[in-house]
Amino acid sequence: MREIVVESQRRPEARRAPGPASGLLLEFETVYRANFDVVTAFFARRSTDPQTVADLTSETFVQAIVSFPTFDPGKGTARAWVIGIARRVFAKHCESTSRNREMAMRLSGYRELDVDEAAELAVRIDAERDGRGLLDAMTSLPALDREVVELVDLVGMKPREAAVALGVSSGALRIRLFRARNTLRALVGRKKGQD
Repeated sequence: MREIVVESQRRPEARRAPGPASGLLLEFETVYRANFDVVTAFFARRSTDPQTVADLTSETFVQAIVSFPTFDPGKGTARAWVIGIARRVFAKHCESTSRNREMAMRLSGYRELDVDEAAELAVRIDAERDGRGLLDAMTSLPALDREVVELVDLVGMKPREAAVALGVSSGALRIRLFRARNTLRALVGRKKGQD
């Protein structure tokens, strides 16, 4: 049985040893609980619609649980793996939206959020306002550089795990991160000078 190490629990004593009642479902629950807020924030930075954030978050974890038996902790952290899935879910969502598929058919499969759920997601979306502002400021950067800055500086991933999530080498990611940060500093400096 695999041992899942949650990023926030890097101490050896925090590792969950497989027990007789444990299984893939329990392992996935650990990954889900440790990464739910990260994935929700990922989508809240990209959408202001609570229903969309909820749907994309749900879709990410549906895909994650389906493919969980193939997850290999030796290739990267669970957080990097889940963010990689979230990126693909968001790309698919953008593609679907840009083609203007029949909206009624697309929405008919989703349950309507109740008032409390919508309010909770609205709070989360509002909390990510600064993150959305940073993403807006990063529009001058190439797409991969934007994602590098987001995963390392906003999500808090280590460069090594962000490299796994993005499918690039650690060295290439560090170079992109260095250049992107310098570009952003220059942009922020110019903007402050204009204000």
